[in-house]
Amino acid sequence: MKFNSYLLVLLIPLFSLAQINSKKTDVINNSNARTEGNYTTPSQQLTLKTAFHITEQARAAAIALGKNVTIAVLDASGQIIILTRGDEVGPHNTEAARRKAYTALSTKTPTLLLSRNARSNPDTQNLATLPELLLLAGGYPLWYSGKVIGSIGIAGGGSPENDDIIAKSGEIIDAQITTH
Repeated sequence: MKFNSYLLVLLIPLFSLAQINSKKTDVINNSNARTEGNYTTPSQQLTLKTAFHITEQARAAAIALGKNVTIAVLDASGQIIILTRGDEVGPHNTEAARRKAYTALSTKTPTLLLSRNARSNPDTQNLATLPELLLLAGGYPLWYSGKVIGSIGIAGGGSPENDDIIAKSGEIIDAQITTH
């Protein structure tokens, strides 16, 4: 018992020093981040709940137009959050919806506008040759606090205008966004 008491008396100062050094390291790291620049930035990401909400809004808009469509919702890094294919919609529309969403995300531009601008401008006509981009209407970037945090892609609406209208209906309203 006496030995344990001595051991405890010897270890208490060591634990105190460890905490002091830890605090000093935090202060040094924080001051370096301010003086040398930040190496990370906070980001907002769509939640699954918001992606479902966006999909439901788009599905309702499609139904109002009498259309059954495929809907893709991507996160800010271009990864699929939700991909739904309406009954009796052709299988090619699954990839088309994903690529439309990806195109809108990476260019930060609705794909109807992008495709029309690309055709009318000789300097941007080659955008159509990039493998992942699909210059067809139906892709729409999703903005939050001035940043693109995802996108929606619609395929199977029967016309470029219908796909564009349905994609626009997926705007974020009362979004559930997470900050990392």
